Amino acid sequence: MSTIYNAELVGQVFNIQRYSTHDGPGVRTTVFLKGCPLRCYWCQNPESQSLKPVLMVKKDRCTGCGRCVQACPQKAVYFTDGAVVTDRSLCTVCGSCVDACFNKARSVAGEPMTVKQVIDKVRRDYNLFCNSGGGMTISGGACEMQPDFTINLLKAAHDEGIRTAVEMEGAFPWETVRAIAEHCDFIMYDLKHMDKDQHMMGTRVSNERILENAKRLVKMGKKLKFRTPLIPGFNDSPESVAAIAHFIRDELGLSPGECHELLGYNNLGEDKYDRLDMPGICPKNKRQSEEYLAELNAIRESI
Repeated sequence: MSTIYNAELVGQVFNIQRYSTHDGPGVRTTVFLKGCPLRCYWCQNPESQSLKPVLMVKKDRCTGCGRCVQACPQKAVYFTDGAVVTDRSLCTVCGSCVDACFNKARSVAGEPMTVKQVIDKVRRDYNLFCNSGGGMTISGGACEMQPDFTINLLKAAHDEGIRTAVEMEGAFPWETVRAIAEHCDFIMYDLKHMDKDQHMMGTRVSNERILENAKRLVKMGKKLKFRTPLIPGFNDSPESVAAIAHFIRDELGLSPGECHELLGYNNLGEDKYDRLDMPGICPKNKRQSEEYLAELNAIRESI
C-alpha cells in the first residue's frame, strides 16, 4: 500500500490528546477532527459538530473586566445588565476576545492544521507506542467528514511506522468509508440502535447506511471493534443490547463477546452546551450502576 501523502494538506482539528487508553489497543495519541452529520442528543463533544471553529465561553470564569468587549472588531461582545454577552450572529470567531482574556474564560475549538503539523505532535510518543502496542487514533466528530485529510494522516503515520486506528460513525457513502478503511489497521465502529425510527430520533440520522457499511467492512476483512454508548432510556435496555448483539452474530457472522463493547454513560460533556450557548438537550442522566452494566454485558456475551 502506497504511503505517498500530502504533508501540507489542511484539516480542521479541535484536540490532540496524548496518553489515551480507551481509544484502541495500547497507549495512543487521539486526533479529534471537526465535523459530524449526527446530532446525538447525548453528544459529549458538541464543539465537534460544525466543520468550522466555534467560540466557547466559560461564564463562571468571566470577571467582567471588559477586555473582550474592547478587543472584538465586530462589536459582537458587549455588556448587558453588567454581564458580558456574545452575539454569535455577529461573531466571526477571529479569536481577538480569546487573546484579550487574562482569565482564560474564552477559547476557540477548532484550528486548521496540516498533516505534517499533526504528525509532528503524534511522533513524540513513538517509543511509547512501540512498547505498549499503541499508536494514533483518529476520532471526531466523524473522521469521514474530512476523508482526504484522514487518509493522508493515516498514510503519514504508516510512513513513520505508527499503527493506526479510526473511530467511525459509518453514516456516509460506502466509497468514503472504504477509502478510509483501506488505510487503517483497526476500526472502532458505533452501533447505537437497531430500530431505524429510534436511531433517527436519537441521532437525526437513519441507521440503514450504518448497518450496510458494517457488513461491507466485515467482508473487507478489517479488524473491527463495535461499540455501543449506553444512553439511559434510549438504548440501555436488555432488549436493545440483545438486538445489537444478534445483528453482530447473525448478520455479520462475528462473536459479540469478542468484538462488541458496551460503554457506560457519562455526562462529562454537559457543561459544553452552556459554553457554546446551545440548548441543553442532553438530559441530566445518572450513570448506570456497575451491577446493571454487568447484566447487560452478560446478555451480550451469551449471544
